[in-house]
Amino acid sequence: MGDAKETRKTPFFKGVKAEFKKIIWPDKTTLAKQTAAVVSVSVLLGAIIAITDILVKYGIDFLVR
Repeated sequence: MGDAKETRKTPFFKGVKAEFKKIIWPDKTTLAKQTAAVVSVSVLLGAIIAITDILVKYGIDFLVR
């Protein structure tokens, strides 16, 4: 029974290895630019959400009083 599982796993891992060879990895400059873009957009979006949250909080507090 161990042989049946082994024969099914082998083609899977061979396929994974073949797919990994097709990957085009970015160079360092591209990786740095994309990382900077993701971090800056994340910080900007976080700031927008925080500001919106504060404004909504004060707006609800104003309406409740």
